[in-house]
Amino acid sequence: MIASPTRDAGSAPAWQPQLPCRAGIGLKPQHYQQILDASPALGFFEVHAENYLVAGGPFHHYLGLIRERYPLSIHGVGLSIGAQQPLDREHLERLATLLERYQPQAFSEHLAWSSHTDMFLNDLLPLAYDAATLARVCEHIDQVQSRLQRQLLLENPATYVEFSSSTMDEAAFIREVVRRTGCGLLLDVNNAYVSSVNHHWDAQAYLRALPLSAVGEIHLAGFAEDQDAAGDRLLIDNHGAPVDDAVWRLYTEVLPLIGATPTLLERDNDIPPLEVLLQEARHAQTLLDSYCRSGHEVQA
Repeated sequence: MIASPTRDAGSAPAWQPQLPCRAGIGLKPQHYQQILDASPALGFFEVHAENYLVAGGPFHHYLGLIRERYPLSIHGVGLSIGAQQPLDREHLERLATLLERYQPQAFSEHLAWSSHTDMFLNDLLPLAYDAATLARVCEHIDQVQSRLQRQLLLENPATYVEFSSSTMDEAAFIREVVRRTGCGLLLDVNNAYVSSVNHHWDAQAYLRALPLSAVGEIHLAGFAEDQDAAGDRLLIDNHGAPVDDAVWRLYTEVLPLIGATPTLLERDNDIPPLEVLLQEARHAQTLLDSYCRSGHEVQA
């Protein structure tokens, strides 16, 4: 696996056990028993932290049984890393309790904000990429990594608008966050494609500009398509469809740049039967296996 980057000041949290370089899927309640009965050949499962921030209940019962058989990635959606206000300390403490309980091989969050004063918005909203936002995001990540005593993987966002006040592009902003904090990168290839189409970026150039040596996990997902007011394509990161062919192609283009990397197939809406998700995971695994057999090595 890729080594953790070195931060400018202080010391980055030590690496925790890494996910295997295999394909995994998101764990859904409707599949709990089927997974326990069949033990499908998967590299890992990923869960949304906010679904498990309670002390007990059936979700924890099944997650505990599945955690005994599979590595686990925990993916947060509620820390609001980019918010102007301080982090929610109670939320962070509940996360710390959850991670202590399950000892996941990876923990990730979004480069986004979803809270303002006492309001929580059920969305992942974009940031202005400027010096003030950079300092705030780095401060929040430092707090999270210090409390959790593990590296956070920061996910590149899917966005639909850009701020005219931004003084740097998204890839440059993410590079600087990784350099300053020592966090890792969760590379969401679908998000990269969605944002590139929406903002008329060159997707390959965007990917190459990211700190690819810091990637610890990849996400693949589906999107919905609409049109904006000008009649241009507007892609929506809805996690409710199969992975698009264009995203698969981008995935095959990024693997030579970073090496075989744990890859998650995301589906959070219109959940299909388990076998459908396993088919997508098998396709990703075939691509990973082919890449491994070709003799490529991870580029540091």
